[in-house]
Amino acid sequence: MANEEVDQELYKEIQLKNELLVEGLSFDANIFENYEALGKEVTEQVNAMFNTDQKEHVNYVFPDCIITPKGHYRVSLRWIPKSPYKLKFEDGRYLIKKGHEIILDTVEFSKRPNYYDKKTSDGTLMRTVGQDSGYGIIFIPYSNECALKDKGQDCLFCNINATKSLYAERECIAWKTAGQIAETVKECYKDGYDHLTISGGFIPERREVDYYVDVAEAITEALGQPHFNGTACVGAPLDFTVFEKYKEAGFSTIATNMEIWDAGMFDLICPGKKDVCGGRQNWLNALEEELNVFGKHKVRSTFVSGIEPKESLLEGLQYLIEKGVIAMPSQWYVNVGSALAGSRTPEPEWHWDVFEKVVTMYRKNGVTWEELRNSNAAASTVPHDLFRLYEGISSAA
Repeated sequence: MANEEVDQELYKEIQLKNELLVEGLSFDANIFENYEALGKEVTEQVNAMFNTDQKEHVNYVFPDCIITPKGHYRVSLRWIPKSPYKLKFEDGRYLIKKGHEIILDTVEFSKRPNYYDKKTSDGTLMRTVGQDSGYGIIFIPYSNECALKDKGQDCLFCNINATKSLYAERECIAWKTAGQIAETVKECYKDGYDHLTISGGFIPERREVDYYVDVAEAITEALGQPHFNGTACVGAPLDFTVFEKYKEAGFSTIATNMEIWDAGMFDLICPGKKDVCGGRQNWLNALEEELNVFGKHKVRSTFVSGIEPKESLLEGLQYLIEKGVIAMPSQWYVNVGSALAGSRTPEPEWHWDVFEKVVTMYRKNGVTWEELRNSNAAASTVPHDLFRLYEGISSAA
């Protein structure tokens, strides 16, 4: 698709974004120690579910996102001390170098939302309840732990439990009540947000559906309307009748993330999804039933892009997209505390090829921007940026 008539400066910015997401940034941990705007005008990291850095930084706060100069693309700041890309503070500004070459001569960070300083009626900081994902989307991690840890069946790429151990106490992050979520959503929607995703670690199936219904009812009551443009991110249940309950409760879209397509690797990388949630075929059957209940392009399944062979990943993406699922490749970030920590994700070119191909699949199968946006927890991934560019949609967040 690179030969399409598009703004080449924007195209190159997305390529740079892909590079920075894969390679991360190297910098001194205390580089932001005197950055007075951080946590005031500039959004700070909130480690409410996952941390995407390769090294813990419990005693240091980092900005959440870099904003590119022309396209205003959001680039999650990822600390990888061995990265060839160096974040420096020189002459009163932040900049990025690679060797002696200046890659970005002035680095801007994401603007902090108004609600980040506000609290719910019980004193809970709203930024710990829902995090700004850009493009009018908030991500609500209702839990910051996964019960599969107790069974020794965590997904091998996941660091949700490690993130809780490292950051939860310092950042006052805990299980979210339906009331806390509803109050936060109401505040955000007043500020112009209009989509949310609710997600969390694995909990027993019956408890999950009851909790999600309670949350949805609290949100609709707070907003005074029957729907709220929300995605319920859930595991594959054994009882598929629960999907109707999610829809009736007010969720407009649903997500069940397979993570891995290859059958053998699915069992190896996601042992809990195999043993506790009915196995790979049950996940596929669940997606089929979700399509029956919610409809085409209102079901999402994310894959951890970079663990399995590219051919297998692309096969899974194409299979599901042709059925009407918004299948999304998410770059594998080798995070601190995961079982695969110390491994290496593929090179930026590997991921770029996957992203170009999946955007072609979306466009070929009639996916619209709103469908792509509303099915995901964030609309700031590389595929989202490429889709906007090719469709001529503004990239401003």
